[in-house]
Amino acid sequence: MPKKRRLAAAITLVCALTVLAAPGTAFADPAPTPSTGTPVLPGQPRTLDEVGKQIDELYRQAAVATDAYNLAEEQTKQQSAQIVRLAQQIVQGQEKIKRLKDRAGATARMQYRNGGLPPGAQLLLSGDPDSFLDGANRLRQGQQAAQGLLAELNRTQADLAAYSKDASAQWKNLEANRVKKEAAKKDITEKIAAAEKIQSQLKEQERQRLAELEQKREFDSQTAWLSTGVLKDISSNASEQGKKAVKFATDQIGKAYVWGAAGPDTFDCSGLTSQAWLAAGHPIPRTSQEQWAQLPHVAIKDMRPGDLIIYFADATHVGMYIGDGAIVHSPRPGRTVTITGAGSMPILGVVRPDSQANS
Repeated sequence: MPKKRRLAAAITLVCALTVLAAPGTAFADPAPTPSTGTPVLPGQPRTLDEVGKQIDELYRQAAVATDAYNLAEEQTKQQSAQIVRLAQQIVQGQEKIKRLKDRAGATARMQYRNGGLPPGAQLLLSGDPDSFLDGANRLRQGQQAAQGLLAELNRTQADLAAYSKDASAQWKNLEANRVKKEAAKKDITEKIAAAEKIQSQLKEQERQRLAELEQKREFDSQTAWLSTGVLKDISSNASEQGKKAVKFATDQIGKAYVWGAAGPDTFDCSGLTSQAWLAAGHPIPRTSQEQWAQLPHVAIKDMRPGDLIIYFADATHVGMYIGDGAIVHSPRPGRTVTITGAGSMPILGVVRPDSQANS
């Protein structure tokens, strides 16, 4: 068997064995109804298949909110840094204005010491043609210097006003993002709590069956993806940076998913991919949606290890392609960083962080 298909075949085989080995499993039939002892609230699903779909949807909604939280967090960091820079510029501008005013004050004091007469009047009263011509030249230079001083003072004051206005706008943005973060955090915790509550109402046997159903869905999706012959067209090798990113990501296998986390001990999906590429020396956007929006897109047939596969129509999940039809990703709350089939979820597209690197 060609090398590039070995891992894909292994993943398919493991998924098949997991499904077939499950005791009492009869997937040709609709998912069974939970036991009568399981609390069922009005409007709640009544079959395990429906339970699984509702839990998946709640985690999907939590993923959407997590992306919103992460984006607001990144923007807050950027705005905080910008406010610090603006504050430094304001201080520097205030110090410059003080120096310019001191220079203007020195000129005024010199005129006072000369009896209050302007330099031009003093020259006319000197009666010495040579002194007059020499002084006239100095007078022009002094006037030019005074005009330059005044212009610089005006520019500095205008800059200072602009810095202050920009800082005020950044403070408003900072507060708006703080509100977004809190709303997203509330949404995340509510959705995760709702999913966990539904799971807690199931008996152990039902939870096992639920896991089997999920494995079968992923297996069916991966099998359908592979059956298109997609792997025969994928032959690109990873770039040097891509190899580093893959190594970092696979080194995190077994670490827990935590929403909003970007290492070193826990990760959400885009926290894993962004940190992997940072470790490879190529920083990328923090969220899966921004990764999809900002990074160059490549066709699936052209993807190579290290590329990022973006999932779902709203780009709310991301995994890193590692070759042979597999990805490494951080799935969702309650799970750990793991390897799974690249086609086990609906693929939106592929992006390449190091698009300029040679294969």
